Amino acid sequence: MNMDHVQQLSRWLEATDIDLLELQGPGEQLSLRHNGKRVEVVSHDIAGDGPAPAVVTAASVGLFLHRHPLRAEPLAAPGAAVRAGQVVGLLRIGALLLPVTAPHDGIVVSVLEQDGAVVGYGTPLVEFQVPGGQA
Repeated sequence: MNMDHVQQLSRWLEATDIDLLELQGPGEQLSLRHNGKRVEVVSHDIAGDGPAPAVVTAASVGLFLHRHPLRAEPLAAPGAAVRAGQVVGLLRIGALLLPVTAPHDGIVVSVLEQDGAVVGYGTPLVEFQVPGGQA
């Protein structure tokens, strides 16, 4: 990513009350964290040998559902293996059910919100472990 673009994004972020800005494209990822005083680039360099944690967040406001209303089993129970694109929860907006999908293959560590909880955009919903370097 062009350093001039990063500096411009940093200046824009400083003028807001946004804490974290993440951008991702083919082969690139940029995260900027605003701590209230200055903006810092967040490193995505994963040095550990173990799997990296990942969190699936809400793409919209709504009610977070662990299971489909017509089914008894949860979509993503702790300990379950998930594949990239697999539905791990649902967001109910009125009568509409939007799928919450896993961005990577991994193992569900925990479901972070209660079934039926009101969530907002970006609310962490499901945490799971992925192979190193994919998060």
